[in-house]
Amino acid sequence: MKHPITIRFAALLGLLLLLAACGVSEPKADTSDNACPEIFPDYVDVTIPHNIAPLRFRITMPADEAVAAIGNDDEGKIVVSATSSGSFIIPEGKWHSLLNTSKGKSIDVVVYTRNNGQWCRHKAFKWHVSADEADPYLVYRLIPPGYELWNKMGIYQRNITNFDEQPIVVNSRFEGNCMNCHSFNQRNPEQMLFHMRAKHGGTYFVDNGKVRRVDGHLSDKFQSLVYPYWHPSGRFVAFSSNTTRQAFQRADCNRVEVFDQASDVLVYDIEHGEALSDSLIASNTAFETFPTFSPDGKLLYFCTSDTCALPDGFRNAHYSLCSLPFDASSRSFGNQVDTLVNCHGQNLSVSFPRVSPDGHFLVYTLASYGNFSIWHRDADLHILNLNTRQSQPLIPANSNDVESYHSWSANSRWLVFSSRRIDGLYTRPFMVHIDAEGNASKPFVLPQESPEFYDTFMYSFNIPEFVSAKVKISSNEVAEACK
Repeated sequence: MKHPITIRFAALLGLLLLLAACGVSEPKADTSDNACPEIFPDYVDVTIPHNIAPLRFRITMPADEAVAAIGNDDEGKIVVSATSSGSFIIPEGKWHSLLNTSKGKSIDVVVYTRNNGQWCRHKAFKWHVSADEADPYLVYRLIPPGYELWNKMGIYQRNITNFDEQPIVVNSRFEGNCMNCHSFNQRNPEQMLFHMRAKHGGTYFVDNGKVRRVDGHLSDKFQSLVYPYWHPSGRFVAFSSNTTRQAFQRADCNRVEVFDQASDVLVYDIEHGEALSDSLIASNTAFETFPTFSPDGKLLYFCTSDTCALPDGFRNAHYSLCSLPFDASSRSFGNQVDTLVNCHGQNLSVSFPRVSPDGHFLVYTLASYGNFSIWHRDADLHILNLNTRQSQPLIPANSNDVESYHSWSANSRWLVFSSRRIDGLYTRPFMVHIDAEGNASKPFVLPQESPEFYDTFMYSFNIPEFVSAKVKISSNEVAEACK
């Protein structure tokens, strides 16, 4: 089942069947070009997992005809003609056969174009096929890009090995309510949560097929739960309780500004239905937010800034990255905060910390100010080596626009994140390989059934999360919990 807001191309699917049935020969070129072909999406020299869907792309240069040859030898090579729009629709079956024999190797991609009856062979580029597998599913929220329009939104799951996408829950079933902050316990599809606002407001916990709703107003102090992160035991979830405001700017490169007039961190004990906190993470003199547990559950990471006058002084909010011990057995916190990235007195601010499952690295977003960097054009991904305490930009994952909302794969080798690099307006899901030393390869945008998808799809991909298998909860079960 495809989600209802995706634009599909029936003629393109028909052409796909035709191309799959008809063989295409690799042309004999009259000339050659030393430059790589101009293509979209930018899949030139990217590193990909061996279980990814076909990297379908289109040429953006003029051509009367075009052919792509994908593979290093004649056996298993895929040769496909471009459609009338210049798109190369690589067949799924042949694609996966090629990837299975190319693990740990590189695949040559050669594009031929014909103009005025003459064929030109363009410089080959490569697809590096990693032996590291990515988790087979991504879960994300689809929402209009400005967040001020949210009458149509939903949380969806996509099988990254093909193009199948299904809704988990859509707000058309719940009177158009806003829903957000989906989160999984260690990528487990059987244990997740999400928030719903307005009439059906609350936090919805899903555990092995059972859905239950918890009121977000846990106490007078903790009245709005956001930014959840599960403790690996599954018994606790860390939240931030925020008083959030949103503003829109006409004369600033950052169009939307989101800021917290107050924020504290708490740990919710699911078993006892109780909020746990401490003055070190819930202070009247500081803003605390974005809690994240370490993989062993013994540390609680969070971001904190000195309080400042808001909204006028939102550019004075500079969040540092800190950690605090947490003992699950005694449900208690340590008494010493450790500062890992100190932004006090600097024009820098940390948000969205995420620790790799192997515990070696922590990736965070760094911007010049504030705590909601998803609209800050200078927001880049940085990686902190937790063994050496050295931090650096995650090059070449960053671009001239926003990078944020990131999560790790189970094997700590892949990171999925949202970026506005394509058009500066919509966030798209990108995947990047990170090796054992913390070095990143060139990222690639999630492949779609049609290479023209990102030209026409008018929704942002919000909070992409890797998941180990398909989420089986249904909207009907959520509706029952609403009652």
